[in-house]
Amino acid sequence: MRAVVVLSGGQDSALCLALAVKKYGPREVAAITFAYGQRHSIETKYARRLARHFGIAAHKVVRLDFYKDITSNALMDPSLRIKRGRKCPNTVVEGRNAFFLMAAAVWAKSLGATDLYTGVSQADYSGYPDCRAVFIRAQERAIRLALDYPVRIVTPFMRKTKAEEWALAAKLGIFDLIANETVTCYNGIPGKGCGKCPACKLRNRGLRDFVRA
Repeated sequence: MRAVVVLSGGQDSALCLALAVKKYGPREVAAITFAYGQRHSIETKYARRLARHFGIAAHKVVRLDFYKDITSNALMDPSLRIKRGRKCPNTVVEGRNAFFLMAAAVWAKSLGATDLYTGVSQADYSGYPDCRAVFIRAQERAIRLALDYPVRIVTPFMRKTKAEEWALAAKLGIFDLIANETVTCYNGIPGKGCGKCPACKLRNRGLRDFVRA
């Protein structure tokens, strides 16, 4: 096994999966999906579909039920209205990528994989602190020390906008797959989504920019 992809079922992670499969072939790629009480839990269903579509060697869905016991946010509490804060939306799940990447790395080590793909981006994002390059580099070092294993965190979209991601999807011949068979919407609506939540606005603005380019 060469690579493990953190696969949420959304646009970014689906493209990461496509890139890993293109580079290594489907039998050298595995994916891991996390169910942590997110209101758009339907994304795990779409993650399974994507794993089957690409014919990868393994796909695991891991439950992180403890998350609701240590933090509260609009992404995990459907009674809260999603809204923009001073720095980022109230959908931020504190430390989420730190947990995800460490857990994914533990599995990657058990498989003998060293490349760990994640779709985070600081070029076109909602202000989440664990999507920054400085965090990824720090987390990579922490994981290497914790596991004594040469994990490499691969972030293909760290410096790319959503419009550039749409262009990549078209280049890879999977534009329709990304447009229709992924879930980015915080309200769990596939494809174009609700059009109102921060994730939908970012995704759809990128699509408009790509179409106009």
